[in-house]
Amino acid sequence: MNLLVTGGCGFIGSNFIRQRLTEKGSALTKLVNLDALTYAGNPANLADLTGDPRYVFAQGDIGDTALVAKLLADHQIDAIVNFAAESHVDRSIDSPEPFFQTNVIGTLRLLNCAKRHWAQLPEPKKSGFRFLHVSTDEVYGTLAAGDAPWNEECPYEPNSPYAASKAASDHLVRSFQHTYHFPTLTTNCSNNYGPYHFPEKLIPLMILNALEGKPLPVYGDGQQIRDWLYVEDHAAAIWLVLTKGRVGETYNVGGLNERPNLEIVHRICALLDRKSPRADGKGYATQITYVADRPGHDRRYAIDSAKIRRELGWAPRENFDTGIEKTVDWFLQHRAWAADITAKKYSRERLGTGK
Repeated sequence: MNLLVTGGCGFIGSNFIRQRLTEKGSALTKLVNLDALTYAGNPANLADLTGDPRYVFAQGDIGDTALVAKLLADHQIDAIVNFAAESHVDRSIDSPEPFFQTNVIGTLRLLNCAKRHWAQLPEPKKSGFRFLHVSTDEVYGTLAAGDAPWNEECPYEPNSPYAASKAASDHLVRSFQHTYHFPTLTTNCSNNYGPYHFPEKLIPLMILNALEGKPLPVYGDGQQIRDWLYVEDHAAAIWLVLTKGRVGETYNVGGLNERPNLEIVHRICALLDRKSPRADGKGYATQITYVADRPGHDRRYAIDSAKIRRELGWAPRENFDTGIEKTVDWFLQHRAWAADITAKKYSRERLGTGK
């Protein structure tokens, strides 16, 4: 397979690429990574793969139709996995337009290019071609404490500009499959965490702020609940859907780890107390600071992963206890990676407190 991955220098994309190129017996002949390298795209995430002859990096935007068409033709692409997106809710509240430019217009242009490429492929390449769109659980809105988790049949009720832009892109993907019979797949995932997580999101922000002696800002009462999915488990699910999923279907991917934000912060503090204690002997939890809640903050997200488990045999390898410890260890061992982002990529003053 010759695979095009868009947004592959981001958090989830880079973990997916590394998993695909380092797994024994990989079916990939070539993997082309197209990334615009906006603030969240970091080539350092994949620096260890630059010597792999199967790996090709191209800097550019998914909305650049000439570039996308050239990559598809030159590398004889057999499948596309679309990670490219603006994804931070706080940023979408501050400035919605970039989210619709990338997540909607960009996805539309990518779909158009991919459809033209697919239409001229000879058999059996044409029937084997796939376009997998990676989306989010936030398109479903919010859940009350006693509500059942979202399955693939639940209606869309996006509550933030980010979620609305992803919902629109999901609908575009569906429309291309229904109207043109273009072979699409969609995944909607819960909150990811793990190595290379961009430091504006809840878990890496709390780890790094704690180590730097800064406040640990918690929105509202901290009881917003999210379903946490270790990123490597998500990457494995995406590959299964791409290679074994039914064309035109959506698969929800969740970690079966619902936790309130405040519990997450306390768990991180406890791990850091053990692994990298403060010099003054105090616990990191003393740095917790409550701040005004985010506008329109969704109360609870939860994913029903029964379909992908039943049809494709996927299950997460990590539970939250093992995954969060691995994540804390990774950030302790990669302080220079985080410091480089902090210094070069963005102002810490505008960091939010999680997805």
